[in-house]
Amino acid sequence: MALPIPLTFLIDLLTLFGIFAIISMSLNLEFGYTGIPNFGKLLAVAGGAFFVGAVPGRIIAYLFNTPAGSDFIKNNLEVVSSINQVLMNDPTLSICYLLLSLVGAALAGAALGYIASYPGIRLRGDYLAMTLLAIAEVLKIIGDNWEPFIGGSLGVRIPDPFRWVSGEYRPLYVSLTIIGVTAAIFIYLEFVSRSPLGRTLRALRDDELSARVYGKDVDKLRIKALVVGCAIAAIGGALYSFLTASVSARDFNRVTHTFWPWVMVIVGGAGNNLGALVGAGIFVTVRRLITFYKSYFETFLPFDVVWLEYMLLGLALLIVLLYRPEGLIPEKPTKTLKYEYIANKRATRTKPK
Repeated sequence: MALPIPLTFLIDLLTLFGIFAIISMSLNLEFGYTGIPNFGKLLAVAGGAFFVGAVPGRIIAYLFNTPAGSDFIKNNLEVVSSINQVLMNDPTLSICYLLLSLVGAALAGAALGYIASYPGIRLRGDYLAMTLLAIAEVLKIIGDNWEPFIGGSLGVRIPDPFRWVSGEYRPLYVSLTIIGVTAAIFIYLEFVSRSPLGRTLRALRDDELSARVYGKDVDKLRIKALVVGCAIAAIGGALYSFLTASVSARDFNRVTHTFWPWVMVIVGGAGNNLGALVGAGIFVTVRRLITFYKSYFETFLPFDVVWLEYMLLGLALLIVLLYRPEGLIPEKPTKTLKYEYIANKRATRTKPK
């Protein structure tokens, strides 16, 4: 029994919202809180997807000795089909495979973020942005041309951790999983932003010299922010791969996975996790409505409907920059502990025993 069309549309909308919300929140940590102009967001997103396409399937194929041979790329369809048969009958194994793959993708993203930060973190402004953008393009070129990695330009199929779910309900389970991960990341970033570390990152963003004067290791803090941001973005890339059950370097590009997240953060409001969610929600909703109702637009538009989303989102960005440069949800001062609470704590520590 197929799901109703409105429910299918809502599930698809929430799924894409969750993925882009994760990416935009990671960019908000780097740019909104720390001031790092990461125009290489593609690096981490593609890195998480490439890890999922290259590593977990090979490990499972080795552990279960699949009959199609050890070459995961050349015998990809046969190997993945064999693995899916195992996952179909074992939900526990499927969930473990999903969780461990996300952890591995996050570690891969963190490693890429650290590698990218080493040559580029001491640069500032446009130079840092161009360096990160170039490094991201290098990774994409490797994925698109090195066939043993993820199948080259043809890509590779990956084992489906939702294989145990009946076909018509698979999108629902995928959507719930992605929304759950998005909520967990949002809560984590909210704790970070309200912690002393979050206030230190804001100080670094607003006045780097003052942060150095107060003894803060600016380079180390920037590296930490970039590593954590890349780890979070890599989770988004891995979830997108599990959604499609495949990985191809050509599914990832700097427009979709770098420039659009920038639009989301700027429209929603930088330095504000809720603003990143709002920006992602507006972006995804407009795109899906245009895609879903494009047959109605084609009758009276003098150009291809494909360009409508670019025009509308570009127009929205211009309006926001002109009239609300701080975004739809401006950044607010971080709430700290009340003075009385701090005074009581100090009195307790200094009270003689």
